[in-house]
Amino acid sequence: MTSPTVRPTSLRRGRVTVLTGPPGAGKSTVAALLADRLRPSVNLHGDDFWHYIKQGRIAPYLPEAHRQNEVVLDVLVAAAFGYARGGFQVVCDGVVGPWFIDLFRTAAHEQDVPLDYVVLRPDRHTTLERATGRTGDVLTDPEPIRSLHEQFSGLGGYETHVLDSSGLTAEATADAVLKGVEQGTYLLGPG
Repeated sequence: MTSPTVRPTSLRRGRVTVLTGPPGAGKSTVAALLADRLRPSVNLHGDDFWHYIKQGRIAPYLPEAHRQNEVVLDVLVAAAFGYARGGFQVVCDGVVGPWFIDLFRTAAHEQDVPLDYVVLRPDRHTTLERATGRTGDVLTDPEPIRSLHEQFSGLGGYETHVLDSSGLTAEATADAVLKGVEQGTYLLGPG
């Protein structure tokens, strides 16, 4: 006897919010707060997807990691939109610069799922202070942090998706992100 299929959500459409920025921007903390405020929700912590690689992992900020990073992002995108198709509000936090956002945009259009792109970008001093003061299995080396901060500067058409979180608490940042999502400020994909 097989058990019946149970759908965990209603038939309403989910949404994917990519919360990105350099290390130390507050992505993980803010993503957790956002996921706590949305119903039903999923928080996909991007760093976890790199840590799933047990043998042969290359530090993702190194140039030779590009192909590995493409694979990991493909898996992250598939997971995010899989949950969103099931009606979940998905918050993906991780380093997803404009060089990888098209993977999400393509999936959003193909699957008709709204996509928001939010770049948390505190000033350089704040970023370095926050990132180098962290503990645990996280990037704290100032040089790649400086490089990643620079890569998130001057984003051209994506500058309207930037939120300067330098002087904001995590709660205030989450409030600002939710307000922007509700107003369509960060929308990239079908709405």
